[in-house]
Amino acid sequence: MTLLHPQLRRAALFFGVAAIAVGTMATPAGATSSTATGTKMAARADRAQPITVFGHRGASGYRPEHTLASYSLAIDLGADYIEPDLVSTKDGVLVARHENDITATTDVAAHPEFAQRKATKTIDAPAATGWFTEDFTLKELKTLRAKERLPAVRPGNTRYDGLFEVPTFEEVLALAKTEGRKHGRRIGVAPETKHPSYFRSIGLPLEEPLLVSLRKAGLNSAHSKIIIQSFETSNLRRLAKQTKVPLEQLTSATGSPYDHVVAGDPRTYADIMTPAGLRDVASYADWLGPEKNSVIPRDSQGFLTEPATLVADAHNVGLKVIAYTFRDENQFLPADFRTGTDPNAKGDIFGELRAFFEAGLDGVFADYPDSADAARDWWESRP
Repeated sequence: MTLLHPQLRRAALFFGVAAIAVGTMATPAGATSSTATGTKMAARADRAQPITVFGHRGASGYRPEHTLASYSLAIDLGADYIEPDLVSTKDGVLVARHENDITATTDVAAHPEFAQRKATKTIDAPAATGWFTEDFTLKELKTLRAKERLPAVRPGNTRYDGLFEVPTFEEVLALAKTEGRKHGRRIGVAPETKHPSYFRSIGLPLEEPLLVSLRKAGLNSAHSKIIIQSFETSNLRRLAKQTKVPLEQLTSATGSPYDHVVAGDPRTYADIMTPAGLRDVASYADWLGPEKNSVIPRDSQGFLTEPATLVADAHNVGLKVIAYTFRDENQFLPADFRTGTDPNAKGDIFGELRAFFEAGLDGVFADYPDSADAARDWWESRP
C-alpha cells in the first residue's frame, strides 16, 4: 500500500472522504487500524451529542501548565472548561499544581533559602524526593516561578520559564469570570482534587476550602459551570452530600483508587468501569473520566482496536464520558496517527480525535485546545 501524506490524510478525514485514507494508509501485518473500522464505529456515535473541550492544565502544549497564562490561552483557543489540579499549601490555601511535589514544575531548586525544605515522602505511590507544597506558605510559594514540566518534548515552552507565578484556586476562578466577560461566554472550571486522602491525613483536607472558594465566587450550585474531579471515590461521595455541583469520577486503565487501597477495599478501577460499578458511580457523580485506552484499547503494536463498551455502558446509567489526555505529539498518539519517526513531532491528532468522537465521547481533555476545538467544530457541523 501507499501511505497517504499526513496532511492529505488529515484533509481527507476532515472533509468526509475518509475512504481515501482507509484505502491508502499502510498498516503492518497483523495490526488492526482504527480507520479500517470507522464505519462500524460511526454507527455507535450519537451525532447529536455536543463535545465539550477541557483545556488540560490550561493550554499546556503551548505554555507551562497550571499558570494563569496557560489557562487564559486555553480559553482563547476555544476551551469550554479549564482544568486546575488542586493541592494545599502549609497554611491551607489551594493552589494549582499537577502534584504537590513541585520540583519539576517550579524553580524551587534554584532558591537556596528553601534548600532545607527538600524531603523524601510517600504520597500515594513509591517515595519521592523533592519539595512539596504542604511545606510552604502561600507567601513563600508566590516567590517561586513556574517552568515547563516536559522540556525535552516541548522545548519551545521553556522560553516562558521563570515568568509566571503559582496561581491560587481563587485566582483561577477570577480569571475564568474575567475571561468569560471578555469572550461573551461562560467559562467552566473543572478542579481536580489531588491526593485527597493524603492531604486529609496531614490535616489539610482539600474539599472544605474548595467549597468555601466556590461559595465566595457564587459558584456552589447545580447551575454553575463547575465540575469537581477525583481519582478517589470517598471524597466524591462526601462532596455529593455537600454540594450540587456536578462531580466526575476519574479512572485509570490500571490500578485502584488510593482510598480503596488505604481502606483495604479490593475494588479496582476495572471494577468501577463494569456496568455494576458504573451504576454505583452514577449514584454520586455525573461524569466518568477514563483514560482513553479504556475507551478504545490499543493492540501490542500501538494501533487502535475496536472500542470497548465503556461509553455505552456509562451512557446507559446517565453518566457523561470525558477521556484523557489528547496530545498532538507522536509519542502520545496511537500508531495509526503518528507522522514520521520524531516522537516530539506533531502527528495526526485530528484522526485520533475523530476516532474517539465516533466512539461517542461527550468531552476530551486536550493539551492543545485549538486542535480539539477545530476537530469538534468539524464533527458537529457534518451534514
